[in-house]
Amino acid sequence: MLNISQPERANHSVTLNLEGRVVGEWVCELRQVCERLLNEGLALKLDLADVTFADASGVAALSSFKSRGVTFTNCSPFVEEQLKASPNR
Repeated sequence: MLNISQPERANHSVTLNLEGRVVGEWVCELRQVCERLLNEGLALKLDLADVTFADASGVAALSSFKSRGVTFTNCSPFVEEQLKASPNR
């Protein structure tokens, strides 16, 4: 399960807190939420402090967002290593 919350929204910036696992059907949900915000022209930041795991599709999605200028904060060493190992980074 993945919980996506939006604790703050500044002028042209949004931070999303992710909690849980970026896997399976939750990757699609994350993509939809992020795409909607990016299409609104907002700068997007993902707080990954409470992400415990990302499967291959989750890592691909996160890497794709990173290449589009989305910033990550509080990324655990484990998830950071998953992203570094991604061929999409």
